[in-house]
Amino acid sequence: MHFQIDQGQVYQPAEDTFLLLEAASQEIQVHDRVLEVGVGSGYISSHLRSLCRFLVATDRNPHAAGMAYSSGVPVVLTDLSAGLVGPFDLILFNPPYLPTDPAERIDDWLELALDGGCTGRDVIARFLQEIPEVLAPKGRVLLLISSLTGMRETAQMIQVTGWNYCEVARDVVDGGEILQILRLERKK
Repeated sequence: MHFQIDQGQVYQPAEDTFLLLEAASQEIQVHDRVLEVGVGSGYISSHLRSLCRFLVATDRNPHAAGMAYSSGVPVVLTDLSAGLVGPFDLILFNPPYLPTDPAERIDDWLELALDGGCTGRDVIARFLQEIPEVLAPKGRVLLLISSLTGMRETAQMIQVTGWNYCEVARDVVDGGEILQILRLERKK
């Protein structure tokens, strides 16, 4: 059976993608085992995979997984890191962060890359709870957050769930939205 990839159902590289790639390019080390959660088009992973020991990506959108795989990225079709066994030294995530009212949902594959729940933080909250299971003890996480989700509230959620963090990159995009890349490590 052949699956037809619909590129219109895949989040295409944009300012947030480029900012995460820039930060990841500076963070990645040759011995790292890397996981990109929510690979989308595969743009980031395809640029990074030759810079580390091992890289795998996930996405729950079959169109995104297929598109990334077709560019040479090893992809697991799953939600966040479900079913994976670590440890990973570096985990990257550009989460769905747009605040979305249930009445606004259109239930297509592309929406998975955008819909962050009512506050924009729903998927980030699940990620912060699940990712410690596959992160190496001294592993690092690069997480993109947006001013649309409430940066202060997101930072509080990060601290409460057991992480130390610092900003490693920032950009202001059209409309004044602020994008930040936070580097997370487990609290000691």
